[in-house]
Amino acid sequence: MQLLSVISLWIIPIMISVILIYSTLKKAPSYEYFVEGGKEGIKIAISIIPFLVGMLVAITVFRASGALDFFIQLIKPMLQVLGVPAEVVPLALIRPISGTAALGVMSDLIATHGPDSFIGKLASTIQGSTDTTFYVLTVYFGAVGIKKMGDALKVGLLADLAGISAAIIIITLMFSS
Repeated sequence: MQLLSVISLWIIPIMISVILIYSTLKKAPSYEYFVEGGKEGIKIAISIIPFLVGMLVAITVFRASGALDFFIQLIKPMLQVLGVPAEVVPLALIRPISGTAALGVMSDLIATHGPDSFIGKLASTIQGSTDTTFYVLTVYFGAVGIKKMGDALKVGLLADLAGISAAIIIITLMFSS
């Protein structure tokens, strides 16, 4: 464990040093490349703002309109049969859309039910086992101008479903009383 701490402390400075030494040996203008990369990063950050704002507005409207609550009430009987707490459904639905919104939902679940409760453990596991598929597609694909993202969306949502399902199964097997 001590070795792991030392490695994790030094890995980034070593990588940076190796890159700088290599670029110096190759006589590449590494500082200029770094500055150019920073300029491109700022341009990309500015170009994704409209996509980010649109997505955040859509999430807010979905939650504030009551559509989320309606959907949860609609599927509650099925969830009870499967043994899935209805409280985690908002997290499962919002996680593929926004990491920040999902973190807020997870924090609320943990504050309400406690971190050591079944719902707290399940929420934490769902948060860590899925990705923000719509965010990634909207922001990154939009920033580089990719218009056709149907296959990436299908695969991303399938991966989210697999992560959520695995979280439910594993937490149920490990912590269900």
